[in-house]
Amino acid sequence: MAFTSDSVHVFLAVLDHGSFSAAARHLGRVPSAVSMAIAGLEAELDVALFDRRGREPRPTPAARALEPQARLVAAQVAKLSAQALSLSEGLERRLTLAITPELSAARWTSALALLGEEFPLLEVEVRSAPQEDALALLYAGAADLAIVFERPAMNDREGFQEIGRETLVAVASCDHPLASSRSLRAEDLIDQRQVAVAGRGGGHIDPRLVLSRRLWRTDSHLVTLGLVQAGLGWAFLPEGLVDPLFRQSALVKLNLINMTNEVSLWVDVVWPVDRPLGLGARRYLELMAMRAPEGRMS
Repeated sequence: MAFTSDSVHVFLAVLDHGSFSAAARHLGRVPSAVSMAIAGLEAELDVALFDRRGREPRPTPAARALEPQARLVAAQVAKLSAQALSLSEGLERRLTLAITPELSAARWTSALALLGEEFPLLEVEVRSAPQEDALALLYAGAADLAIVFERPAMNDREGFQEIGRETLVAVASCDHPLASSRSLRAEDLIDQRQVAVAGRGGGHIDPRLVLSRRLWRTDSHLVTLGLVQAGLGWAFLPEGLVDPLFRQSALVKLNLINMTNEVSLWVDVVWPVDRPLGLGARRYLELMAMRAPEGRMS
């Protein structure tokens, strides 16, 4: 086989530096070694790569024809070497993120873009799942990190980093009986059906988000949004999720005069404490922590 990673390296050095001696200086070799390497390559290919009749060797049409592929090979070898070095330092083959759908538009993607630049060959998988399912994927080893809302209590299975917060606002459809009132009080909501996110199996609901005695439960904010849009109740929903619907006059914020109609929840990136994190996951956590002081996620 005529071309090797070394011969490609030498060939491109001569093209880039214009002479055997300049290429030799760049490569840290003696000029005769570079000249012999090119001559050997030409003999194996049975084609002249450089015209040596002038003061300096000039690339032949054959050399120019081979140049684009040679540069591609050199780039691939460089990437392969970088990947091998990263693997030796603990880079995982794939980083899997589980993200609750309500945070799909949040700014976790910018850190992911930076991660992709640092580790271009790292495979990334993003899985969207209701919060309890996202955490179940994490515990089962099917995800390395989960991006979820704060949980009501600490869990000794989890490590976490706060990365921002999302504001939930009290909303209803435009044709809901509550929508037209400009003087609502919190007590006016007690007997109005509320739709709340409890997770699969009717799990815990954050008490800060419950005002009504008449409660319907769902397993995600997206399902809750559908019920609210259908006029089946009011709900606290993430501002980033409902902002476009306010602009379209499809939903309204409930105007409460004796308390705020907003609740802020922190957003965490979570990992299991019983498994070591790979280099990519650790770097992603660092990048997200750097963004944490910016506050709101959306």
